[in-house]
Amino acid sequence: MFTLRFDMRAPATGAPSGELYAAALEMCAWAESRGAMAAVVSEHHGTEDGHLPSPLLLASAIAARTQVLPILLAAVVLPFWDPVRLAEDMSVLDIISNGRVAYAFGIGHRAPEYEHFGADMSRRGRLADEKLALLLQLLRGEPVIHQGRRIHITPPCVTPGGPHIMVAGGSAAAAKRAARHGLGFIAQTNSAALREAYESQCRNHGREPGPLRLPDVDAPTTVFVADDVDKAWDELGPYLLHDAVTAAAYRHGDRTVASISPAASVAELRATPGPYRVFTVAEAAAQLRSGGSLPLLPLCGGLPPALAWPYLERAVSARNEGKP
Repeated sequence: MFTLRFDMRAPATGAPSGELYAAALEMCAWAESRGAMAAVVSEHHGTEDGHLPSPLLLASAIAARTQVLPILLAAVVLPFWDPVRLAEDMSVLDIISNGRVAYAFGIGHRAPEYEHFGADMSRRGRLADEKLALLLQLLRGEPVIHQGRRIHITPPCVTPGGPHIMVAGGSAAAAKRAARHGLGFIAQTNSAALREAYESQCRNHGREPGPLRLPDVDAPTTVFVADDVDKAWDELGPYLLHDAVTAAAYRHGDRTVASISPAASVAELRATPGPYRVFTVAEAAAQLRSGGSLPLLPLCGGLPPALAWPYLERAVSARNEGKP
């Protein structure tokens, strides 16, 4: 299978935002009929390279251009959102997409973003719990009395009980939050301790564990498929490096997250098999036949669409070759 992920970074060395957003919609519409399993969009705020700040808005545009493609928002930083407005937006998006949009909620990790919203980062866990509890109530479509006021989200979602929601994070607190609210958990690192924390807390709350996603430590998180790997690294390297260095800077030295690379140069990014990989068509097909996936980031680091399309087309070729 292959997925498409879009974060819409547009550094000065890459394509303009307008070209990237238009290409993202075209790519989703094109890939839907060629076996794409999902489109994934993320959220950051106030970044120098214009990382996507409005994931629901882009998801709505993708939903309008597609018919069956699932869309995942991962991760939405819950402490930055008003739960009432978020519930309204999620309900409308659920209608537009006919229930195709799912969510992974996190608490964020960048102090500048908390300053951006005037939110207290030291209370981010408590804020997430409070907002998530109210949001889940509101999405059921019934009137809710909260702090003495009546709240009723209309129109209701087309998905009974509201869209599919999971919690994303890399801490025991995140695992416990998912368990406490009866939600699945997407872990940022493959940790037996996180699995145990999630599963034990689910049972402590009288529930069987829900869906749990732990990353494969050896699996790539950003893939391109090329005819000539050397040429591809020459062409793609600066864009992949921008993405890698920027993402790592957000984490302040945390190397436990599966998608983070410590590379400081294109040579290092290529020499150390990690989250960023360039496969030949044959290698990509073998990856699929072995049960792996191709997580594509086709506009990585502001990669100009004219350069990006051939790599996307070769990934589809690999998908066809990799079919059993």
